[in-house]
Amino acid sequence: MRRAGRKHYDLVLWQQAMLLVKHVYEVTRVFPAEEKFGLISQMRRAAISVPSNIAEGAVRQTNKEFIQFLVIARGLLSELDTQFLLAKDLAFTLEQPDPENQIDHVFGLLGGLLNSLQNEGKS
Repeated sequence: MRRAGRKHYDLVLWQQAMLLVKHVYEVTRVFPAEEKFGLISQMRRAAISVPSNIAEGAVRQTNKEFIQFLVIARGLLSELDTQFLLAKDLAFTLEQPDPENQIDHVFGLLGGLLNSLQNEGKS
């Protein structure tokens, strides 16, 4: 159900970041139980924060403010990427599909939107 006035719903970046959150939940579901308050919690928080920051930035009044939230989302995505690499090194993700493609896709979309907004400010 789409709610009126939520312009982040139309952003492919936000949509793909939401899919990444679902992917993170699926992958971390099979992590060892002792990671419930460790890596699982960290990864889920970082993942959820990516589309959350995109959504919050999208309703801001200026591109400068939106850019700030996108930069935060990019930092969180980098954090998540690092956590996935660690989980892979610890063999927590052996049976799971590799999330690197989705992370790369979201990184690309995020970089494209950032560049676009930054270039608008220069015009």
